[in-house]
Amino acid sequence: MTGSAGRHRDRKDRKRMSQQKPRLGFIGLGQMGAPIAVRLLEAGYRVTVHTRTRTSAARVQEAGARWVDSVAEVARAADVILTMLGMPDDVRQIYLGDDGLLAHGRAGQVCLDLTTSSACLAAEIAARAEAIGIAVLDAPVSGGVPGARAGTLSIMVGGDAAAFARMRSMLERVGATICRFGGPGAGQRAKACNQIVIAGTMMGVCEGLALAGRAGLQQQDLLRMLAGGAAGGFLVQHMGPRIVVGDYRADFYVRHFLKDLGIALREAERLKLVLPATELAHRLYARLEKEGSAALGTQALATLYGPESMMQKEHHP
Repeated sequence: MTGSAGRHRDRKDRKRMSQQKPRLGFIGLGQMGAPIAVRLLEAGYRVTVHTRTRTSAARVQEAGARWVDSVAEVARAADVILTMLGMPDDVRQIYLGDDGLLAHGRAGQVCLDLTTSSACLAAEIAARAEAIGIAVLDAPVSGGVPGARAGTLSIMVGGDAAAFARMRSMLERVGATICRFGGPGAGQRAKACNQIVIAGTMMGVCEGLALAGRAGLQQQDLLRMLAGGAAGGFLVQHMGPRIVVGDYRADFYVRHFLKDLGIALREAERLKLVLPATELAHRLYARLEKEGSAALGTQALATLYGPESMMQKEHHP
């Protein structure tokens, strides 16, 4: 079938497929949330959205999302609700607040919190939701803005196994590696492990490039060499080149990473585990925030190793 008749058939097929999928709600359309929502729209889901600043929803609305003015309206409109928020306090308010999702939700709904948050909070929300027949999965993601746009995120899930099985096909639209680690909070604990590894690796990338620069080596050549050997990986390939040219724009904010490391350290303390490298990374990112770099990307850690940095002055009076 060709021409206008073929296009009409395609539109009807897409409409029928969208009507067979659960109605989605999405709250939080920042750097990560917006591209995830767009991918779900492109996969044929009907998506109702709300976010704190409506202008940040423009791109998602252009892709076909329906805007509503409140969390309550999202809860009433959707069968499955995804949240991608900034801080644990935001998560608590959106889920447990007087005008939050659980106050307006209904039995049979599933909520997925993609935020990096506290495992204890995730367990609290899941327990309160279960009491009213709502399943809540903690499902933090890793892979940054490039992974969100490409649909190649890693997704770490905690919560009810049956609810996870129901959500798997939807999650496969935005993630390439998806793993359920256990009950409520397990996804957040896995994400804490992820952030610990990123922190140590980022310190290594910054220090390797700092030494190369001080020794007169070509940093771009060093990055090519690292990418081809055992040191290769996402941070070398994607953040290394940005560090070399001084591009510290945020795919992931310093302030959010500092929050994540704090969560990881509190979990380690609860488990009576000492993590010296993570403690060092936390101190370094706290220094960046204090110096006014909270809104830069995590690769801005490299600025602490420059010749004019506070750290260099401390070690070379």
